Amino acid sequence: MSARITFAIPFHRGLAYLREAIESVRAQRCAAWQCFVLDDRGEAGGVAELVASFGDARIAYHANPATLGIVGNWNRALDLASTELVTLLHADDRLLPDYCDVVFALAVAYPHAVAVCCDAEIIDAQGRPRFSLADAVKRRLVPSGEPWRIAGESGLRALARGDFVMCPTLAWRRQRLGARRFDPAWKQVQDLDLLARLLLDGEEIAGTRRRAYTYRRHSGSATALQTEDLSRFEEEVALMDRIAARAHELGFRDAARVAERKAIVRLHLAFRAAADLASLRGRAALRKLRFLARGERGRSSK
Repeated sequence: MSARITFAIPFHRGLAYLREAIESVRAQRCAAWQCFVLDDRGEAGGVAELVASFGDARIAYHANPATLGIVGNWNRALDLASTELVTLLHADDRLLPDYCDVVFALAVAYPHAVAVCCDAEIIDAQGRPRFSLADAVKRRLVPSGEPWRIAGESGLRALARGDFVMCPTLAWRRQRLGARRFDPAWKQVQDLDLLARLLLDGEEIAGTRRRAYTYRRHSGSATALQTEDLSRFEEEVALMDRIAARAHELGFRDAARVAERKAIVRLHLAFRAAADLASLRGRAALRKLRFLARGERGRSSK
């Protein structure tokens, strides 16, 4: 059976998690896949040997000549893929056994979609189920319908309300995506930026509420670290302003207003500050509250 999807695994560190990720690919009910690990040389040795230990010709190893960073590694992974669909499987995540079946069905149902995606189960560092309020809120923002589809101004407005798309679950249609890639200027919001640009370009994205992916939330992740130092919020504010400006140019006034409000960013900041206060982390809470107040002053001055 010829491969229909590539699982590209951008790797930086965490060999134990990487083994789980590869095992989840091999456990797919549908065998129409190929896989490669793209080593960004963040961890000394062992990656090529781990890949070889599976003895599976469908799984390859590639090493970057120099460290590219997260976004650069994601983009090179897209460049190296050769199948119709490509999924950037995060090295610390896992697929559920029916992931291929779910995305193949979506790709057939939405032949013009630039990408299709699914929902995800959330686990902690040890692989145990974990409740995530942020993900629970995002699920409430998913557009009505099953499967769902977003396009045009309504799609951009929905995405600006809150990024409900779980980025690593996306299966990208390479031919439709073309040369468009993640912007290396971003460290945290590169996925939302690309999705917004695609919608602004007239593309559509489709998804399902079915959970076919396992997403690991843990304190050592880049997302967790950039949330704590507030850099993710700085990027989210800057990106929302950029989306609003582009939406105004296209006459998407409703979408522009939603992006300008940044309601989901302010809500997330307030929640994080409250969590810090509950944990007696007063300084951390104060930093977030000051950031939030600065944003409110900026809104009131407009």
